[in-house]
Amino acid sequence: MRALTVSGLPLCVACSLLALTALSASALAHEDHRELGAHVHGHGTFNIAIEDSRVSLELEAPGMDIVGFEHAPSSDEQKVAVEKAKALLSEPFTLFALPAGASCKVAEAKVELDSAHAHGDDDGHRHGDDDHDHAKHDHDDNDAAEGHGHSHSQFQATYNLDCAKPAELTSIAFDYFKRFAGAQRLTVSVVTAKGQASYEVSREKPVLDIGGLM
Repeated sequence: MRALTVSGLPLCVACSLLALTALSASALAHEDHRELGAHVHGHGTFNIAIEDSRVSLELEAPGMDIVGFEHAPSSDEQKVAVEKAKALLSEPFTLFALPAGASCKVAEAKVELDSAHAHGDDDGHRHGDDDHDHAKHDHDDNDAAEGHGHSHSQFQATYNLDCAKPAELTSIAFDYFKRFAGAQRLTVSVVTAKGQASYEVSREKPVLDIGGLM
């Protein structure tokens, strides 16, 4: 699959530069700022790159947010849940509502589930906000049996859209939060020809205004 790019730069590089700037500013304002790369239940990341008529999107979300567990699926029920989640994540317009005037079509979509084993909670594994009961949970018996850490899974979805009128992409409504009960927040990075910015959308505030960058 073709790597996502903005003006010749990989999307991950452009968004990394943006993230470094955002982190520096946020650290001054919030003593309890969470590192974006940390594994945080309820908190995912969403990158948007718009270049000419091509709109590239990247979503990363903990398995707990999407299917309710974070280890690799073991039972038939869990495997079915993962396949259903992948099917839903493969349909970006059911998760992210774009203005009809932009006339966007899906050129390609790819969804993967990555699993990794972490050696204890000092690796950056964190739970979401304390006011969300779902973030306070016991790891399952499979994790406990391993005795030396927890298994973490993360869904990664990438989309390429072709939009006839990209200038009309002034807002995005995140129906993503309606589809996945465990999802609470997304840190959003946007890169366009006019600049770049970082935002946060949440279950309580699911609409993103990016008109200033179009």
